[in-house]
Amino acid sequence: MDRLLRYFLGHFIRRGSITFTTASGAKFTCGDGTGVPVAARFMTRAAEARILIDPELYLGEAFMDGTFVVEQGTIADVLAVLMGQAAMLPNFARLQAWLRFLGRRAQQLNVRGRSRNNVARHYDLDGRLYSLFLDADKQYSCAYFEAPDASLDDAQLAKKRHLAAKLLIKPGHRVLDIGSGWGGLGLYLAEMSGADVTGVTLSTEQLQISNARAAERNLSARFLMQDYRDIPGPFDRIVSVGMFEHVGVAYYETFFKRCAQLLSEDGVMMLHSIGRSTGPDVTSPWIRKYIFPGGYIPALSEVMPAIEKAGLLVCDMEILRLHYAETLKAWRDRFMARREEAVRLYDETFARMWEFYLAASEMSFRVQNMMNFQLQLAKRQGIVPITRDYIGHEEARLRLKEAGAAKPRLQLAGE
Repeated sequence: MDRLLRYFLGHFIRRGSITFTTASGAKFTCGDGTGVPVAARFMTRAAEARILIDPELYLGEAFMDGTFVVEQGTIADVLAVLMGQAAMLPNFARLQAWLRFLGRRAQQLNVRGRSRNNVARHYDLDGRLYSLFLDADKQYSCAYFEAPDASLDDAQLAKKRHLAAKLLIKPGHRVLDIGSGWGGLGLYLAEMSGADVTGVTLSTEQLQISNARAAERNLSARFLMQDYRDIPGPFDRIVSVGMFEHVGVAYYETFFKRCAQLLSEDGVMMLHSIGRSTGPDVTSPWIRKYIFPGGYIPALSEVMPAIEKAGLLVCDMEILRLHYAETLKAWRDRFMARREEAVRLYDETFARMWEFYLAASEMSFRVQNMMNFQLQLAKRQGIVPITRDYIGHEEARLRLKEAGAAKPRLQLAGE
């Protein structure tokens, strides 16, 4: 087994420096010696065999159950090396990846009941877990870092402001927020733009918190437990942030056709989603099993045909490249600062699972092909200005209005 590990890992890892210790005590180093050296140990021969058979699934499981241990650096450092290689996958893992690609549509059959169950698996976890690492407004999506040294709270506020500017909302506009989370974006739009907001979610936990926040602040916003396919319209504006990743390839046409039906003739829609830059692929089997069942990150080449078939026009597209890497790093730092609280909420295995999830997700944006896209859509020409200057002007106006509004107490890591 030692020889197999040395051979296969040595042929795959050509960048960076990582030292492995096998279950029998043998040591070997892979890579070209660049970067910060890291070290990891296989605790059992079973872990070695499983990782060689299916590294995409079993590396995360071995870290969770303690049979793959990081001895120098962190799991994020190890994943930075492993995920930063020229090849996305080792040769010995490509057969499983090909088979998974063939079956990916079956994994994304997100009919109404299944969609609700998938959402509950992740978003109905104990709310205290998300308070450990999210910003004060509980924005669970890519932030917008206007400056490299921006805090997480400032970057999440900038994301809401950036989306609001592109939506061109006027007071009294009816706004639909598809996948409204804990209500932060919808409440921002209601308060800053004078919109009448309806948010839909499939998470019981998020629904309760969203409506409580709306009532507390006496805003024109309400949140419903409802599938986007069932909500009646019309709406002047539609926004969806971090929800499209749960739709599934087979339902892209359904999604955009329904949005077109819900959008008024002079309406504007903003879609903010994670995307991949290298074409259609599959969801990581570990992520699908433990974090986001039914989830899939789309390539733009899969999204655009569905938009065209729905009769919608793309008015603006912006690619956010490293913004989510920085968001995830901030989440991981905050989670690690309060990791023991996560252990008390669940257990050590869960804490390791969450640590692996945040680290692997960060590296997928930092060293691989993941990004975020923001698409501005309309039904006809002439709805939005013909240059992008209006975005900056509207953001400046919103900043002034924010300065006069009461701000929530910021939650810092370790509090």
